[in-house]
Amino acid sequence: MTEPERPDPGPTKTVSAYTATRQQIMYCPYCAEETLFPLERGWECRSCNRAFSITFLGLRSHADGTGGQP
Repeated sequence: MTEPERPDPGPTKTVSAYTATRQQIMYCPYCAEETLFPLERGWECRSCNRAFSITFLGLRSHADGTGGQP
């Protein structure tokens, strides 16, 4: 007995280079809920109805005398 043929699922979704190298946020920074949805330039929280974006400012220099400690 052979297994029935499955339909072709079509092309697989590709992950953009940005998504592949960045961790997505998991919680709203305002209400801490997980109801986040991507927007064109940020995120939308459907629990508190806020839209926001997260910006990477850069790496701290070790030359500031803290030895890399916060």
